Amino acid sequence: MSALIRRIALLATTALLSACTTMLLTAANVPAMFAPVRRTANLPFGSGARDRLDVYQPAKATGQSLPVIIFWHGGGWVDGDKSFYRFVGAALAQLGYVAILPNYRVYPEVRFPAFLDDAARAVLWAQQHAAEYGGNPHRLVLMGHSAGAHMAAMLAVNHSYLLRAGANPHDIIGLIGLSGPYDLKPNTPVLNTIFSAPYLPADWQVLPYVGADAPPALLVHGGADTLVFPRNTEDMAAALRAHGVHAQIRIYPGKSHADTVAGLSIPARRRTPVLGDVAEFMKQLSEQTAAPEAAYGLRHGAGGG
Repeated sequence: MSALIRRIALLATTALLSACTTMLLTAANVPAMFAPVRRTANLPFGSGARDRLDVYQPAKATGQSLPVIIFWHGGGWVDGDKSFYRFVGAALAQLGYVAILPNYRVYPEVRFPAFLDDAARAVLWAQQHAAEYGGNPHRLVLMGHSAGAHMAAMLAVNHSYLLRAGANPHDIIGLIGLSGPYDLKPNTPVLNTIFSAPYLPADWQVLPYVGADAPPALLVHGGADTLVFPRNTEDMAAALRAHGVHAQIRIYPGKSHADTVAGLSIPARRRTPVLGDVAEFMKQLSEQTAAPEAAYGLRHGAGGG
C-alpha cells in the first residue's frame, strides 16, 4: 500500500471514528434532555467565543447551598464541547449537586497553558455566581475526563492558575478524575506542538505539583484503556497518598478510555459503576461539614483501594 493510500485510509478511519463518537454522545444525551433538572446554557465567563458554560441544577435547587461540581470535557485539547456532555450535567444534578460544564480554548487557537487559564477563569465564575443557582461557592469539586481530568487535577494541585485568575484555591474541596493523563508524555506531533518550548514536562505534568494541600480525590480508569494507560491513575493516587491525602482509586476491568465518562449516561450505567462511585465520594465530602473529625480523616486518610 502506498504512503498516499495509507494516509487516505487513516483519514477515513479517523473521520468514521469521529462520526461514531458524535453519534454515541448524541444518543447518550437524549435521555438527559428529559431529566428533571434545570439547565441554563451558554453563560459567559469571559469575552472569547469559547468562554461559555452551562449550569445544571436539581429541580428544587433554589434557595439551597449545594456543593458544586465543575466538569471539563476531554478531546485531546483539540476537540470537544460542553454540549456533548449534557448527560454528565444531568447525572450530577440528579445526584443533588449543582454542575457546571465550561468550554475552553483548544489547539490550534491556543497551546499549553492557555486552556488552563480558561479553566481557572471558569472556577472564578463559579465562586462569584454559583449561589445564584443554588450552589455553595466555597464547596467546589473539580472533575474532568481525559484532557479535562488533567486540567481539573492541575488546578487542584497547582494553585498558580487559580491565583492568577483571582480565584480562591481554598474553596476546592475535592477532585474527581476520569481516565486522566496525570503523567503526561506527548506522543503525537499535535501533542508535541501543544506542549512545547518554552515549557518543559515539569510544567505540564500534574504529578510534580502534588503536595499535602491537595484535596481528597476519586480517581477512576478503565483497565483496558490503551489511549491513557491506567498507570497514570495509579501513580496519581500514590503521589497523593505519599503526602497523606485521601485518594480513592477505581480501575474497572475490561473498560476502555471512554467507558469512564460513558458510565454517567443512562444507557451505560449498568456496564460501568462510575456514577455510584461518584455519589459515594461526594457523600463523604458532604459529611465533612457535619463532622470536622471526619473531614480530617478524609483529607489525611490512606484512601480506598
